[in-house]
Amino acid sequence: MSNKTTWAIDPLHSEVFFKIKHLLISTVTGSFRKFEGNIITEGTDFNNAKVSIVIDVKSIDTNQPQRDEHLQNGDFFDADLYPQITFESVSFVNTAGSAYKLAGNLTLKGVTKPIELEVEYGGSENNGHGMIKHGFEITGIVNRKEFGMTWNKITDSGGLGLGEDIKLMANIQVGQLVE
Repeated sequence: MSNKTTWAIDPLHSEVFFKIKHLLISTVTGSFRKFEGNIITEGTDFNNAKVSIVIDVKSIDTNQPQRDEHLQNGDFFDADLYPQITFESVSFVNTAGSAYKLAGNLTLKGVTKPIELEVEYGGSENNGHGMIKHGFEITGIVNRKEFGMTWNKITDSGGLGLGEDIKLMANIQVGQLVE
């Protein structure tokens, strides 16, 4: 008998954001305001859970509307043609204590590549309404050029305007999906 449980991401208590170097001297931070996903577990813990996340590209927010518009066009995300970023796990393995490695396929701008993310399990708590919630902090690095985001402005001194590595971070809270 299968003991499958589906845990849905709680968007009110979760966030997905990223950081990239600008002029290679400072960091710009942005987030995606709309996303959804779930974790499907078998048994009593999250080892070997299946993780699935879908992000709405047009919900990008870097606190600068002009930059957000540029990020949505063909130089970067090409949001009209590729409106979603998706992640599907292939493994979720406890490495020590509350630390996990999450490996899966990230699809961004029509390109699918395997990535590996670090996950810190924050624990579980009853939310006061009889529902158990679990918290996770996810971090990783993705090279934007591998996903066809090659646009880069050359500065007056001949340097690059943007870094290639994007730091991904997500604070995710999930609650059991009642069927």
